[in-house]
Amino acid sequence: MSEHAPVLREAFADFLVVRKSGRYVDATFGRGGHARAVLARLAPEGRLLALDRDPEAVAAAEALAREDSRCVARHAAFSELAFVLDELGWDAVDGVGFDLGVSSPQLDDPARGFSFRQPGPLDMRMDPTRGEPLARKLARVSERRLAEVLRAYGDERYARRIAAAILRAFRRGEIRDTAALAEVVARAVPRTRGRIHPATRTFQALRIWVNDELEELRRGLAAAVERLAPGGRLVVISFHSGEDRIVRDAIEAEVRGCICPPRLPCVCGRKPRMRWVQKKPIRPSEDEVARNPRARSARLRVAERLP
Repeated sequence: MSEHAPVLREAFADFLVVRKSGRYVDATFGRGGHARAVLARLAPEGRLLALDRDPEAVAAAEALAREDSRCVARHAAFSELAFVLDELGWDAVDGVGFDLGVSSPQLDDPARGFSFRQPGPLDMRMDPTRGEPLARKLARVSERRLAEVLRAYGDERYARRIAAAILRAFRRGEIRDTAALAEVVARAVPRTRGRIHPATRTFQALRIWVNDELEELRRGLAAAVERLAPGGRLVVISFHSGEDRIVRDAIEAEVRGCICPPRLPCVCGRKPRMRWVQKKPIRPSEDEVARNPRARSARLRVAERLP
C-alpha cells in the first residue's frame, strides 16, 4: 500500500485544537495523518471521533483507536455526522475538520477504480457497499448531463468533447476499465506539454459525481456548524474550486446571518453564528508541494462558532 502524505497537517491541527481537553471530529480520517496530529495536541481527557465512509480507512481508524483510547472510529458519511454524535452522547464538539482530498492508497490502488495510470474497474465508489459504480451510471447518463458533470466538478474546458467521446466508446464496449477510459479522454483533447495527465480533471469529476460528494459536503458542513460549541472551530481543506466555493459560501452565510436584501431592514431574524478565523485560504508551501505534488491545489479555510 502506498504511503499517504497528509496535506497541511500541522496547520490543520493547530487551527482545529482550541481546547486540549475538548472533543473533536476528523470527518475524513483517510489514513490518519491529520488525526494523529490532532491527538498529539490533546490532553489525556481529550477525545477524537474519526469518521470515514471508506471501509479500508475505517479499518485504519479502528487500529488507531486500539492504540489510543482517546480515539473513537465510526464508518459514516458526512451526512451521518449528527447521528454518530447522538450515538456517542456528544451534544457539542470543539472542532470539526474535513480534508476533502482522496488519499494516495485510494488513488494508487487499481482495484478501487480511481487510477487512470493502471487498469481497474469502472467503480470509483468511496464506499463499495453503497451507491452505484461508475459503469452503471455511464450506462444511463446523457451526453449533455455528463458534459455538465465534467464542467462543474472538474473545471474541464473540453467537457462536451470528452463526454461525447466517453459515451461513444462506452456504448461500443471499448471502455472496460479505467486505463481504457483514460486513453479515450487523452485522445479527445488537444495534446499539451503540461505536467498534469489529460484525464486528471475528468477522473476527479467522475469521482465527485459517483459519490455525490458536493451534496454530502453541504450536509456535513451544516451538521458541523450545528454541533460546534461556542469557540469551536471548523477547518476545511479543499482541492477543487467547486468544493472551495461551497465551503466559502456556507461559512459566509453563517458569518452574515441575515438573508434579507442588504438595503432593506432585517425581518428574517437570523443572527451570525460564525466568524472567519482564516478567510483568505492558506496554501501549501513550495517545499510541501515539491515533496507532495498532490498538495498543489489545496486550500485551507477556518471559521469559529460565536458564543
